[in-house]
Amino acid sequence: MIVPMTVRHFLDRAVAVYPDRIAVVDEPNQPAASWGEVTYRELGRRARAQAAALDELGIEPGGRVAIISQNSARQFLSFFGVSGWGRVLVPINFRLAPAEVAYIVEHSGAEVLLLDPELAHMADAVDCKHIFILGEDDDKIWGSTATPNEWEADENATATINYTSGTTARPKGVQMTHRNLWMNATVFGWHAGVNDNDVYLHTLAQFHCNSWGQVYTATGVGAKHVILRQVDGAEILRRIAEHKVTYLCGAPAVIAMVLDAAKDWDGEIPGAGTLRCIIAGAPPPTRTIMRVREELGWEFLQIYGLTETAPLLTMNRMRSEWEDFDPEEQARLLGRAGAPVIGTEFYIDDEGEILARSNTVLESYWENPEASAAALDGGWFHTGDGGTYEDGYVTIADRKKDVIVTGGENVSSIEVEDALTSHPAVREVAVIGIPDEKWGELVTALVVVDGDVTEAELIAHTRTRLAGYKCPKRIVFREELARTATGKLQKFKLREEYWQGMDRLVN
Repeated sequence: MIVPMTVRHFLDRAVAVYPDRIAVVDEPNQPAASWGEVTYRELGRRARAQAAALDELGIEPGGRVAIISQNSARQFLSFFGVSGWGRVLVPINFRLAPAEVAYIVEHSGAEVLLLDPELAHMADAVDCKHIFILGEDDDKIWGSTATPNEWEADENATATINYTSGTTARPKGVQMTHRNLWMNATVFGWHAGVNDNDVYLHTLAQFHCNSWGQVYTATGVGAKHVILRQVDGAEILRRIAEHKVTYLCGAPAVIAMVLDAAKDWDGEIPGAGTLRCIIAGAPPPTRTIMRVREELGWEFLQIYGLTETAPLLTMNRMRSEWEDFDPEEQARLLGRAGAPVIGTEFYIDDEGEILARSNTVLESYWENPEASAAALDGGWFHTGDGGTYEDGYVTIADRKKDVIVTGGENVSSIEVEDALTSHPAVREVAVIGIPDEKWGELVTALVVVDGDVTEAELIAHTRTRLAGYKCPKRIVFREELARTATGKLQKFKLREEYWQGMDRLVN
């Protein structure tokens, strides 16, 4: 027997098994009236109402519904109310400019646009047939009492289109099928040990890989969702204490905020000994991993993946074989991208690029056959990351475009960053290559520091950990470093000022 996998399975199970359990604790501080606490029974009713409202608007299965919102119960519910009955949800980065939003809405062919009240001005800049403001128009979105039309389930149908952040080109729409999302959610939950005693804190933007699939994973086991609208280190600690949060996901920048806030926290750190902290987005420094485990008392897990892979490809978690190692060695081992999750295969090509095959790899890029063919060339997904796959573990050396070639030698910016962040005064760092007549590219570190430290001291520190040619030749002190909405460093922007007027971005 083959039963098509669909995202509605996760909600249906929660409604059947845990109807009176609190499903969602909505963000209390937001421009729309908070939904407060919502049970799984009520969540199921509202999802059906949303599907019926889309029926009444004439949105057929396969039709696109875009939403732009910071984390909220309304956005969370739309992953089910839209996709659960065969339409396609297009969650858009709320930090994008109106012109960028207009492009995505037009490119995706969205017929409906749902806007956070703080982004209501987008309605004037975006051409869309039906536009609703969350909170103001709730009756139009969730007020229907009709029974929604049933959808003939197809696991290979597109469930969401997640637009990647572009660098030099327009963002690409990643088509995630119901099968992609179902496999990601279940495999993620199995490897991370998610269960019905868990409480998940939404520190991760819901638009980003559908909260890495946790909107489905936690729902399917009847876990509680705690919505956090704006990321703040002290507020994260408060929510963990208030709701007894057991796991969260985020980029290293989020953990940096928590570590800063923990310095002023009165009493035991919330979640110490019980909380699982799942990190991805960039390889975190070894020192950061040590601090999470020692200062916060949280379990550190790392995953690796991309928007195109739903995102889960690997997971790295403490193993019993490492228990006799010292804390720094344990942290170093945990700093690798991880071991392939079940159902995922890896291959490193002759140029050192990581290629992957998995049930979570995208169907294609929306309306972009050329990019789809390139990404899936040879039956493998081309990650764009360089690295190694040894002893069952993937280690990321760098994005291919971020490898620095100096004097004919390849230098991993990640390796240099790890060496620099092991210095106690270094708060953040981005290592880039800048043009140099003698060496081709000069290893340069853009550094944010806490306290007094000189360029010479930092360079000398790296010499105790790295070969001479890998050490930065120049340190530039900065107040802050440009990051994306999901906390990733935007190295292409950091390089721009140094490469202006150059014909190509290598030298």
